Amino acid sequence: MSLLAIYPESAAGQPEVIKDHAAIATQLKNIGVQFEQWQATQPLAAGADQAAVTAAYQASIDDLNAQYGFQLVDVVALRPDHPDKASFRQKFLAEHTHADFEVRFFVEGSGLFYLHVDDKVYLVLCEKGDLISVPANTTHWFDMGENPDFKCIRLFTTQDGWVGEFTGSDIATRFPDFDQLVAQYQ
Repeated sequence: MSLLAIYPESAAGQPEVIKDHAAIATQLKNIGVQFEQWQATQPLAAGADQAAVTAAYQASIDDLNAQYGFQLVDVVALRPDHPDKASFRQKFLAEHTHADFEVRFFVEGSGLFYLHVDDKVYLVLCEKGDLISVPANTTHWFDMGENPDFKCIRLFTTQDGWVGEFTGSDIATRFPDFDQLVAQYQ
């Protein structure tokens, strides 16, 4: 189940929690974030590599490419037994921005985006079938949990791929991590 929890940037108090997909999309649209439910029904082997995932979802990628004009498509897939899961997780946990907008289509599993916009932090639990597009220069971070289990198609409008500009803020330490949020709301 997808979920949106909206906190003040101080992380004080109880968040506003939204579980209805349409209501989540409407709330995120107000801050310029696209959030849609796509079909993620293609069968994938547990060890499906980038080529297999891309081939299975080529029609969806073509639809997105027509809309955005992507230069680079890749797949990030992590499982609980991945030997570098902790270092991958750490890479994305600090608040950062991108010069390019960030488009992710979850074809398996889940991950948690944190969007820091104005004086609020939006925790967006993305599940299989969710597509999220975070506008360029939006401060955010991402958590996949201690035991990540997801496959996500990433789309870029530049050949550079993922390039984060870190803010140096410690704000990410003030909010529930992926595992805490999932345990609390699911």
